[in-house]
Amino acid sequence: MKTRSKLLATLAIVILAGCTGATSDQPMGSGGQGSGGTSSTGGSASGGQTTTGGSSGFGGTTSTGGSSATGGSSNTGGASATGGSTSTGGTSSSGGAESTGGATETGGTIGTGGRSRTGGATGLGGTGAGGRTGTGGRTGQGGATGDGGATGSDAGARDSGGRETGADSGSGGFDPCPASSACKILPLGDSITWGIGYDGSYRVKLFANTIADKKSITYVGKMSNGPSTVSGVSFPKNNEGHSGWTIQQIDDIVTGKSNDANYKGKQLIVDLAPHIVLMHIGTNDMYQSPSGADTRLGALIDKIVADAPDSLLVVSNIIPLPMSASAVDTYNKAVPGVVDQRTKAGKHVIFVDQFKGFPTSELGDGVHPNQQGYDRMAGVWYEAIKSYLH
Repeated sequence: MKTRSKLLATLAIVILAGCTGATSDQPMGSGGQGSGGTSSTGGSASGGQTTTGGSSGFGGTTSTGGSSATGGSSNTGGASATGGSTSTGGTSSSGGAESTGGATETGGTIGTGGRSRTGGATGLGGTGAGGRTGTGGRTGQGGATGDGGATGSDAGARDSGGRETGADSGSGGFDPCPASSACKILPLGDSITWGIGYDGSYRVKLFANTIADKKSITYVGKMSNGPSTVSGVSFPKNNEGHSGWTIQQIDDIVTGKSNDANYKGKQLIVDLAPHIVLMHIGTNDMYQSPSGADTRLGALIDKIVADAPDSLLVVSNIIPLPMSASAVDTYNKAVPGVVDQRTKAGKHVIFVDQFKGFPTSELGDGVHPNQQGYDRMAGVWYEAIKSYLH
């Protein structure tokens, strides 16, 4: 009996324990199924249905408004350019209705020639004095033909002194010198501008020439040398001639990069405000660093023009330097092209030839001119600028 009672008690305990374990496992499992399942319902891409808002792209149909481009048919208004056809200049029709005014000039037909694209007005006088009146066309720069007129005048022929005979000639629309006071001239360069071998260099004879022709000039610059009087008149000794200097050193005083206290941090051209700049530079480059001299010259020209856009810059090739003849020849051949590139861009820059016809017999020491050589240089400069002087 005892044994049977023990067996029954043990069996009851086992059964009870089994029931208790089943009860604790069941709620844990059901919780896992519930929480995981319900969170997955959030995964329903129903939110993605908001992409139906993309249907708002139908608004893109407003692009049909592009049909308003039919308004482009207003280009038929361009037909008014047919009035331009009366100018026979064809291209001048780009000037629109204004070109019809050109028709009254009769010069329009002249404009049919090559550089006739300079515009009706400039075509009026061809390359003659009337061509200078074409600078009036510049006032009409609002019209495309006006711009053409500007480039046409820049590309014009030059006279024996190297001066342009187009719209930028002295008596034309471009007039750098004041009518009622002395024209300020900046002689810019190296020792040839300073005047080694002849005090005052070419500046002496150039000043004498202006006095003889009753022209009024003065020289500007921080340097000073020369005679006290010329032709009975007090001589302005100012200049920017620097013995031994290269193109880059002149560039440094123009930009204020020079370490010289007189020039450092200053704007030479702006401060001096010359009406005309005469520049002969490059001789020292020929035996120091001839390579790239023409490129350095172009950069210097650009800086001067930027600082004095309403002034005339006259750029010369250099006189003979027998000790570096080959380098001089290469440099001098490049200078006209460097200048012409700026001239065609509408800049007031002209080229003069100081090398041509300059005999080595007029070099006092093989580098610097004697008085005859400096006088020769003065004559070339004067022919280039005299029409601008008053």
